[in-house]
Amino acid sequence: MAQVEATTERVIAADAETVFDALADYKEVRGKVLPGHFSEYEVREGGDGEGTLVHWKLQATSKRVRDCLLEVTEPTDGQLVEKDRNSSMVTTWTVTPAGEGRSKAVVSTVWNGAGGIGGFFEKTFAPKGLGRIYDELLQNLATEVEK
Repeated sequence: MAQVEATTERVIAADAETVFDALADYKEVRGKVLPGHFSEYEVREGGDGEGTLVHWKLQATSKRVRDCLLEVTEPTDGQLVEKDRNSSMVTTWTVTPAGEGRSKAVVSTVWNGAGGIGGFFEKTFAPKGLGRIYDELLQNLATEVEK
């Protein structure tokens, strides 16, 4: 079983605090910026960063749907970590300043991939597919906070 990783980043024309606060707002903002690959979005506990428990289904491909129940922590300033209770998947969001009134948002997801030939294809194609999904999410986030 190999570890699979997908990372995407975007510079957003808003300060780091604004971008981070929007990402950490699971009650209002997060549900609005999720692309169509996400469904059944529901905040089950909390709703603002650390201590949030959020559910969604992620349809990465026409055949692959992941049922996610994520615990959110904030291990350091500017960082959100979402650990899936249903799998080995961990997504880390990091927001840092990137000049006057700008910030860089980086999202990185890792999980234990399948073994054998299925694992080879997962490791080869899943990061690109997930990268496209997160790129759309970051674009939606940028549109939301750059208003």
